This record gives sequence, C-alpha cells and structure tokens, in this order.
Amino acid sequence: MEEPVGDIVLDEPETAGQPAEGARTARKRPLWKELPFLVVTALVLALIVKTFFVQAFSIPSESMQNTLQPGDRVLVDKLTPWFGAQPQRGEVVVFHDPGNWLQGENLPTQSSNPVLRDVQSVLSTVGLMPSADERDLIKRVIAVGGDTVQCQAGSPVKVNGVALVEPYIYPGATPCDDNPVGTVTVPKGYLWVMGDHRNDSADSRYQRLRGQAGGFVPVGDVVGRAFLVAWPADRWATL
Repeated sequence: MEEPVGDIVLDEPETAGQPAEGARTARKRPLWKELPFLVVTALVLALIVKTFFVQAFSIPSESMQNTLQPGDRVLVDKLTPWFGAQPQRGEVVVFHDPGNWLQGENLPTQSSNPVLRDVQSVLSTVGLMPSADERDLIKRVIAVGGDTVQCQAGSPVKVNGVALVEPYIYPGATPCDDNPVGTVTVPKGYLWVMGDHRNDSADSRYQRLRGQAGGFVPVGDVVGRAFLVAWPADRWATL
C-alpha cells in the first residue's frame, strides 16, 4: 500500500521588481568614462586592419588619369599577399619606392605645430591620413617576371609579342612615344609598371632611361592591389 506523500511547502515568490537579497545591481558607467576605452579600441582595430587587411591611399598626381584622379582615395588589398598571391598583369598596385623614383616629387610634409604633428603621426599610423615619410607609388602592372616587353614609338605596347588593348590610357596619350625603351625582359621576382597617363608618368620606362635599376619594381616592394576608389563618393568605382 502506497504511503501518502507529505505536504510540499513552496517558498513564496519574491516581490516583483525587487532583487533577491544579496543580489548586486549593475551600474552603467557614464559616457565620459567609456569614451577613452572606445577610442583606444577603435584605434587598435584600425591599426590591425591597416596592417593586415586593407589600407587607404591618397592619389597625389595625374599619372594614373583617367582611372584615378588627384585626391582620390583608393583601398588597397593587403590580405591576399599573405596567402602567396602575386601581382598580375593589368592590376593597379601600390608599391614602396624602389629607389629614388620620387626624387624631386612633392611629398607630404609634417606640420610645424607640435600638436598637429602628433595628431598627424597617430592618424597616419592607423591609416587615416598619409604619412609625412610616405614613399609609395601607384601604377598599373604591364608585365611580370619572365615577360618580354616591347615599347616602341608609334606602336602599341607588346608583351610576349602580343599587342595590348589598353582602353584605360588617358585620352590623347600614346602608349610609348615619349619614353620608348625598345625591348625589355623582366627578371624573375620583378614587375614592369606604367601609369595610365603615359605622357605624364615617371614609370618603368622613364626610370629605365634615367638608369634606376632597369626600371623594375621588386615584387617584395608591393604593398597590395588597389581594388576600390572609395572617395570622393561621386567617383566610387571598383578597379
């Protein structure tokens, strides 16, 4: 025979809206205390993005017209090179100055105001403005290591004997007339680059004629591939 179950006494529920005894209530910190943490976090994230993923660059000259205009901001893919991606023919790339290519060019300068100079240093570190010691260029890859380039006056550029179709060349400019370098073979591990505004670009042709390491760009000096015109808004376009 089953024994009767004893009475079960339930605890009375806590009064609605009242915390249990001993419970701690969370206090919201004021914005002025949260703001420094948020700013530092944003700067750290921006630095990580600039270092490993994407960096913004400002276009200083007319050498890539009409593809890029002075003052345009382009985004550069820095991630894929980490996985072994190599620059390809036709891509627009940013690269470090291989050696005095920028001699005589107008470069960013530091402010004489120490406060503004510090601000510029911080913003350039996280990629929000050009650095005063920035020595980077942007050009189009025409040929890669092992390719043979023919650049003759009055003729289109040829790579490995094939004439290039170049709709991106600035209207009225000629493929090679102003700096014809003849036939050039690109060494392994190097690039041959040209500006889209051929008559106003101190590119591989010009550098070769002035004796700058054959006019070649080491692949190791490439920062990344420019893939987007991000600013100004009315010029937004992929590359």
